[in-house]
Amino acid sequence: MAGLTSTGNPPLPGSTPPATAAMPGLTSAARSPLAGLTSPATAAMAGFTSTARAPLLGLGLTSPAASAMAGLTSTAAVPAATLTSAPITTTAVAVPPKLQLIRSDRGAHLFSSSDDKAVMKQILATHSPDGRDIDARSLLRLVEDILQRATPTVVVTPQTHLELLDDGVHHIDVVGMLEALAHTIHRISCEITCKCSGGGDAHATTMVLFNALSSYTWDAKVVISLAAFAVSYGEFWLTAQLHTVNPLAKSVALLKQLPDILENTDALKPRFDALNNLIKAMLDVTKCIIQFKDLPSDYISPEIPDMANALTHIPTAVYWIIRSVIACASQMISLIGLGHEHISATTEAWELSSLAHKLRNIHEHFMKQLELLYRYIGEKKHVEAFQTLVRLFEMVHIDNMKILKALISSKDELPLLDGATKKRASVDVLRRKIVILFVSDLDISAEELFVLIQIYSDTHQGKNERSYEVVWLPVTDRHFPWDSAKEETFNRMASTMPWYSLRHPSLLEPAVLRYLREIWHFDKRPLMVVLDPQGKVVCPNALHMMWIWGSLAFPFTSNREEALWKNETWRLEFLVDEIDPALLGWIQEGRHVCLYGGDNIEWIRQFTTAMRKVSQEARVPLEMVYVGKSISKDRQKRAIAAIEKEKLSRYWQDPVMVWFFWVRLESMWHSKLQHGRTVEEDEIMREVVTMLTFDSGDEGWAVLSRGSLEMVKAPGRKMVECLGQFDSWKGNVETEGLVQALKNALIPFKTAEHCNRLILPGDIGRITEQVVCAECGRPMDKFVLYRCCND
Repeated sequence: MAGLTSTGNPPLPGSTPPATAAMPGLTSAARSPLAGLTSPATAAMAGFTSTARAPLLGLGLTSPAASAMAGLTSTAAVPAATLTSAPITTTAVAVPPKLQLIRSDRGAHLFSSSDDKAVMKQILATHSPDGRDIDARSLLRLVEDILQRATPTVVVTPQTHLELLDDGVHHIDVVGMLEALAHTIHRISCEITCKCSGGGDAHATTMVLFNALSSYTWDAKVVISLAAFAVSYGEFWLTAQLHTVNPLAKSVALLKQLPDILENTDALKPRFDALNNLIKAMLDVTKCIIQFKDLPSDYISPEIPDMANALTHIPTAVYWIIRSVIACASQMISLIGLGHEHISATTEAWELSSLAHKLRNIHEHFMKQLELLYRYIGEKKHVEAFQTLVRLFEMVHIDNMKILKALISSKDELPLLDGATKKRASVDVLRRKIVILFVSDLDISAEELFVLIQIYSDTHQGKNERSYEVVWLPVTDRHFPWDSAKEETFNRMASTMPWYSLRHPSLLEPAVLRYLREIWHFDKRPLMVVLDPQGKVVCPNALHMMWIWGSLAFPFTSNREEALWKNETWRLEFLVDEIDPALLGWIQEGRHVCLYGGDNIEWIRQFTTAMRKVSQEARVPLEMVYVGKSISKDRQKRAIAAIEKEKLSRYWQDPVMVWFFWVRLESMWHSKLQHGRTVEEDEIMREVVTMLTFDSGDEGWAVLSRGSLEMVKAPGRKMVECLGQFDSWKGNVETEGLVQALKNALIPFKTAEHCNRLILPGDIGRITEQVVCAECGRPMDKFVLYRCCND
């Protein structure tokens, strides 16, 4: 191929390939011979190069100041108008095409010579934009449409219907722009055709176009050059495609001898394929250049290193695109009247392929830069959106729409799914209503969801209009891909909820997710954030008061929670609530009731046997109920099986009852902590922590109560030891009662050596207070426990 270097890359701009110079009648490397070439040596000379010539290198960025043209030689310093294909005498060595490609892939660099700076300086000197701005994207869309429809393939018959062009190109602004550019595009097209037909040097022709387009921006230079090429390219292939069905096209094709090309399409396939690949590469790089220009100036400035890097290399990319336009135009002109003896020549394809390879390297580099810049923009937008959300919650609003739309519907007009009708809904259905945002991941237990639905139904039972609305905001980890299993889980959960749900987890913006985690402290455990009709947060998490008081906690504000606590005392009714109606009846009747828990079967046998013996000897009727353990469900099931088989005591058959008992205890601790209460100053807080300490142990615990007046509790080992010495204190039962006698008897069993542990639920980072030991009152050491599941 004329002028192809040993690397398989295009020739050095401003220089003439030695092999070409040595062959009379051969043109520069940027074009194929015109019609009428008969010298057999033309094809034979493809792949020859000078031994002294530096290879063209790929996209390795070594000289930022140059942003330079790959492989530019010292002749580049000569003004563009004087650059010619002067003959050079040199020794040529044939290099197989395959070896050329191998060499071109090794350690390629875009800039290789200090002379590149001179040529780059020459190119930059032509750049003098006058401030005019064109819609490069719309013009490129029209150009791309032409180039895609004019793809040189096997001859096709016209379609029976006309395809409509994108309406965007018919917009009045676009039409006006095209009218203003029509003359420039025509002039550039004529310049390209004239220079390529006359055998001009490719670099010199490229510089002529740079001078002609000096007043335009870099992206405009490229798109106008592509438009100029598209005009002649489209006309060429329009004639070729219609010559079999249109008399006018047939005559023109005959005059240009185009039928010969179409009859030998298979022979020309390598050249056509190379042409298509190069056109695609030109369009890809051009799109990148336009993307750089369209980056929002509010987030990106030229001083940003990645942007500065891209701006430095854009002139280089513009040069090689225009240089490729010249090469493509030369190839098309060379097809006119091409003789049968050259119809199968494939050497011309090598030049196009090498240019395409270079542009692909540039495109790859630009895509990496764009990826970094888009990531930078995304981070800036994320910070901006987060700060906007923070400010919104600090402001006073007339309704809750701004808040809810910022949280829920920034992109979707119907982001909600109505749990009652299963139809999509807008955020407007929540206007001026109390809204509870149910924030959770997809790992909600069936028990948790069941109880929440019960509370929701109880609150609205018998009412025509709901007094508040709940919206589920499903939070997912974006670091893990969304798959069909997660989709199925989400759909199943949403279908069971009677309230509103976000239509899909992807609708939660990153800034909203950050707000949920950083401001509302969401971390796996569900939240119920309550907003008043104006969108103000009136309770950061109402879930705890829902577990404790159910629908009685409505309207679920922090003030309501505080008022409910003021009316509460630590008693067995409060501990059990309505979980077991039979147990509440026993308490009201003044019976002795014993609750015990743990999952150590041996301890359970020892305790129930000792407790039954004391009850019989003291002649005090007693009801014992096993309430399980907050974790270790499998061991708990085995314990219940043993209790049932050996008839050791009563137990709760429904696992939801056991789960809810412990969740209420955890919720009491959370609620107290949320209101700033401590163990030292709050009796209920102290009793709750004690119960949670018991549950964290390895053995068991027990609470004995008579009615609502008396209560005593102790960890398992101490309780069994004290009951085992009943003979020493049974005399006090008749005067003090069983509960008080047991409480006094437990006092001597306090030992200096003990080790209690407390597993507190939730975020340990929010626990600022000291937690004291339930046994001795001393501060406990703090550790961190990570636990995967409850089994």
